Order: sequence, then C-alpha cells, then structure tokens
Amino acid sequence: MLTTATERVSLPLEHAFTISRGTTTEAENVVVRITDDGDMTGVGAAAPSAHYGETADTVEAVLPDLFAVVESVGDPHALAEIEARMREAVEGNPAARCAVSIALHDLAAKRLGVPLYRLWGLNPGTAPDTSFTVGLDDLDTMREKTGEAVEAGYGTLKLKLGTDRDREVVEAVREEAPDATIRVDANEAWTPRETVEKSRWLAESGVEFIEQPVPASDPEGLKFAYERSELPVAADESCVTLADVPRIADRCDVANLKLMKCGGLLEARRMIHAARAHGLEVMLGCMVETNAAIAAGCHLAPSLDYADLDGSLLLADDPYEGVPMPDGEIDLAGVSRNGTGAVER
Repeated sequence: MLTTATERVSLPLEHAFTISRGTTTEAENVVVRITDDGDMTGVGAAAPSAHYGETADTVEAVLPDLFAVVESVGDPHALAEIEARMREAVEGNPAARCAVSIALHDLAAKRLGVPLYRLWGLNPGTAPDTSFTVGLDDLDTMREKTGEAVEAGYGTLKLKLGTDRDREVVEAVREEAPDATIRVDANEAWTPRETVEKSRWLAESGVEFIEQPVPASDPEGLKFAYERSELPVAADESCVTLADVPRIADRCDVANLKLMKCGGLLEARRMIHAARAHGLEVMLGCMVETNAAIAAGCHLAPSLDYADLDGSLLLADDPYEGVPMPDGEIDLAGVSRNGTGAVER
C-alpha cells in the first residue's frame, strides 16, 4: 500500500533572474511524498512553468488523479506501468507527472538500497560538470554575478541573451571570465538571420554553442540557423517530448531535455536514447527547482554530454539537500544516501 502527500513551497531566488521573456524573483514548487507500508518515503517535486501552461495551482489540481493511479497500482517498482497510466489519466501537465515520477524512483531505489544512478547502471565518474547561469541584467551587475560564479569555482557559464545589447553583454562577461567555457541562450528571441550573424562574433568570443536562438514555432527558421551558424545549435523549447526528437534531428546539434517538460524520468531516458540514435548530443536542463527535483536530474548526468542543472544553486535557500556540486562538479560518488539523495534539511 502506498500513501501520498504534497506540500507547496515558495522559494525566493538569490538574485532576480531575467531572460528574454521576463524576470523571476521567486519560484513555486510543489513537493510530492510517496510512502510505502514500511514507512519508507520517496520525495520529488514539480517546478511548473507558465510557458508550458502550468502553475502550482494546476499541479495541485491534477495531483489527486495522479495519486489515484499510484495507489491503484500500489507497487513503486512498477514504474513503466504507473507512468503510462498517469499519461492516460492526465493529459499535459508534465511537471505534475514528473514530481510523481521522481518520488517513485526515489522510493524504488531506496527500497533496493542503492543510489538512483546504480539502479540505472550508470558510471558516476562520467557525469559532466553543470554550467552556472548568468541572467540578464545591467552590465555592472552581470559582471558582478560572473565574478561571483568564477570565484565560486564554476568553469562553465550559461549566459542569457536576447536584447539589443547582446554583444556588449558577451564582451563584458568574457572580460570578467577569460578562461570560462561560455554557452549562450537566447530563449527564442532571435530571427534565423540574426542568429547566423551573431554566431560569427560569438564564435570569435570563444562561445561553445547557442541554445534555442529562434522561436519553437519556426522549425524551418531553426533549420536555417543550424545549417548556416558558425556555432553548434541546441534545441530547448523546440524539444519538449519524445516525439520532438526526430523532428529536430536535422535542425540542431544538441537536444536539450528538461524533466519538467517531458513529464518524468522514464520519458527523459527514452529521449536520451532517441537523441543518440539520431546522432544528436544531449544536454539536460532545468527550471528553478528545489533539490527535491534537481537531484534526480543529477543521477541522469552520466548519460549526458552537457549538464545545466543549476536550478537549486539560484535559490536563496533550498529546504532540501541534494547531490553535492562543488565547483560545478556533479559529485554522484559523494552521495551517501540511497535514492536520489534528496533529503529535507
């Protein structure tokens, strides 16, 4: 027998976080707990995004239907069956389904007495470092944030762009972090031709790749940019679910997955395999999330080429501990707890 519970948490950010679509100062997550009859509890969390039609209210509204599936199956190891039935019970709402998926995986691994990466047979030593995101702001503030990130040991920075001062921003950050690996993310703010033009001077600045330069609603524009860009292109908003992977295969170099977009850990693993089969590199990103969600993504890291799992690092205070990330290293070998390693402080 499995019992379920939820808790809504408001998470202030360390700094206001701005991308081309707007500014965030606080994130609302919904924490999910699933407990077996031996009082062992799995923990997960939803980090809903209004961009994908979800809020904390919608998550809470559909969780009873998802919990009904979990309770009717009653076996936390029946992960494939539960996730398939959740998709049948609730259309859309991927963050809500993801929270339940994470909690179930956490519980299943705990019951077997292993960290989650061991359940999947992954090598913790092959996990890439996570990038650290520098959001849009005035130039002095962006320099300051960059300096703080470098001082904290992060060697890879993800820089948000999508304004009329993109070149100034890149030059300022590069000056502050001359040795850092820099990736840029326009969050759909550029045109295809603008992407190609900007890729030239971005390449001269030593940028590694460009993430989602054009709107997801313009797949031909993404292909135009990919075929002509001086830099590799990653697809984020254009790559939401498994069905999107073959659609983007000839339009980008990197598939950027997010657990909160695809709806769960099993679906994310399918997407990783599909992307590999189509010759794409793979990155796992995140929303602004508590470690109750981020920790599960960290256990997927050995399957990735790139990791952007800094969502909990952007919080002023996280009520959960997760996978250690000293200097950006996803230290799965340093996880002393079973399951995802997420635990309430």
